[in-house]
Amino acid sequence: MENHEDNKFLGEEKISKLLTKFSIPCILSLLISSLYNIVDQIFIGNSKLGYLGNAATGVVYPITIIAFAFAWCFGDGASAYLSLCQGRGDTKNAHKSIGNSILVTFFISILFLILGFIFKDQLLYLFGASNKSINLARDYYVIILSAIPIYMLANSMNAVIRADGSPGFSMATTAVGALVNIILDPIFIFCFDLGIKGAAYATIIGQFISLIISIIYYTRTKTFKLCKDSFKINFKVFKNVIKLGISTFITQISIVIISLVCNIMLAKYGAQSKYGIDIPIAVIGITMKVFSIVINIIVGIILGAQPILGYNYGAKNISRVKETFKKVVIISFIIGFISTILFELYPSIIIGIFGSNESLYMQFAKLTFRLFLMLVTFTCLIKMCSIFFQAVGEPLKSAIVSLTRDLIFFVPLVIILPKYMGIKGVLIAAPIADLLGIIVCIVLVSNFFKNLKIEDDQNNENIYLKDSKQGFIITIARTHGSQGKAIGKLVSEKLNIPYYYKEMTALAAKESGLDKEFVSDINRNKDILHDLYLTTSPVKYAIEAQDKVIKMIADKGSCVIVGRAADYALKDNKNLVKIFIYAPMDYRIKNIMEMYGDTKIKAKRNIEKSDKNRASYYEIISGQTWGNYENYDLCIDSSIGKEKTAEIICDYIKKIKK
Repeated sequence: MENHEDNKFLGEEKISKLLTKFSIPCILSLLISSLYNIVDQIFIGNSKLGYLGNAATGVVYPITIIAFAFAWCFGDGASAYLSLCQGRGDTKNAHKSIGNSILVTFFISILFLILGFIFKDQLLYLFGASNKSINLARDYYVIILSAIPIYMLANSMNAVIRADGSPGFSMATTAVGALVNIILDPIFIFCFDLGIKGAAYATIIGQFISLIISIIYYTRTKTFKLCKDSFKINFKVFKNVIKLGISTFITQISIVIISLVCNIMLAKYGAQSKYGIDIPIAVIGITMKVFSIVINIIVGIILGAQPILGYNYGAKNISRVKETFKKVVIISFIIGFISTILFELYPSIIIGIFGSNESLYMQFAKLTFRLFLMLVTFTCLIKMCSIFFQAVGEPLKSAIVSLTRDLIFFVPLVIILPKYMGIKGVLIAAPIADLLGIIVCIVLVSNFFKNLKIEDDQNNENIYLKDSKQGFIITIARTHGSQGKAIGKLVSEKLNIPYYYKEMTALAAKESGLDKEFVSDINRNKDILHDLYLTTSPVKYAIEAQDKVIKMIADKGSCVIVGRAADYALKDNKNLVKIFIYAPMDYRIKNIMEMYGDTKIKAKRNIEKSDKNRASYYEIISGQTWGNYENYDLCIDSSIGKEKTAEIICDYIKKIKK
């Protein structure tokens, strides 16, 4: 994680300057990635293969996305886990997550390769191959599938390079591979007359070059070193990798579902129309890849805005959050609007880049660009808002915005509408889904900003670090309802040393410029995607600030610190004493009922939810299991009473002093 002192400029620097600084590298990186998807189509379309060649690659593309879904899941999960390990200074598990990710990616790629060959024709026909395009699809598919391990490893490893603090190298790795692909495509397709096989060879050689460069980087990494132990399967570590990468997997699989359903319906209703099966499959493939360029520009812009939004949201600097959001919306709208104008008025020019002047092909291509991409501006805004919600720590809203447009609206519409409208129904499903999706998006965004509260001067309280005598730093972790806070207060009074609980969050807020209530609530969020919430930008800033303050408190001398994974933050402090307080459920339920007036059922539910969130928070922060007695110096059942528990803790401290 970045040093939080350096993050303050995100709340002070001119927003347009910050957007330029962060967004341009993101856009360039994503556009380079797009080249892999589009270059083959251009050269194939302009060869003697024509639209049949593009239909064949369009059939294979969604199958490769399934492989990428796994690769990016493991790669993004490992990179997110690496970032967490960097933040907590954990060198023990960082390399294991990456080694496990590489190993599992390789095993999955071999399994994918085997199953892909066994069910070769079934998959190709399922994704829209016709009797005319099947031979070309087989030729392309066999070569691409043979190199699936290269594909998957290159993409999985590249994500980790970014997290290791080398985004420029990551971009260069992809750029070199794309450049090799661009150079080799015309040589293999035209000079060597290899046709569609030449395009496949060019692609896998480009990916192979990217993989080699990535492997070279892994021999000189910045924050981790791979060794034999890195490749021993560690289920506990890899579980976290999966957990952190699952959102990427879901996103990619949703693309597969959309492509599958779309291709099936185009093949079915295309066969009943004058266009046949192959023209619609070829055109939709080109359309989606052209559209991906527009989307990648939007994604690059909002990804660049993420740190600006995350920091200012955590600081409750609502005016800067709104200003950043407004600027990104305006830019996204302009890009979407210009794209729409081009797609509606000049589709022939765009289509012409991909070759084939056959009249039916051109007719359907123009129709597709004008109908399917009619509301592309809304699509851009939906994608932008989805990533916006990630940036401000709302992963559930992000998932809703993204998936409702694609899976809830588009998929049913693309199945239902063609029954009444023929093949045009497939095309018109997209703008209708965009329209419905933008309505959901507007409702969620409006509700989000409506509920934002601006707290005046809440970080300017007279909170300060208290001087103390030298001695033990006592950290107290506790189950909900075990009276850990009250016991910690008693211990501090009996030992005459400072007590920190709420004071920690106020100090962290003052130190970092973040909002006190935001810092206070980071381990109590009720979102069902709690683990993903803890890895979002604003929460990382808060955890970073909190970690520094805990260490500053410990530097002042002996004290009692309750909660906040303080035991892990101070793990290297030789004067640390780690206490865990627990109690039977009935005892805790009784305490919660008395404190908050809850019913028995509500009290139990709140205890279970709170304990689950504390456990998740602790695991994200430390990589260790919350409540595991091996992680503490003293575990004590507080049902013996607050006073008695405090006395036992004090006696323990006095005993180890001797």
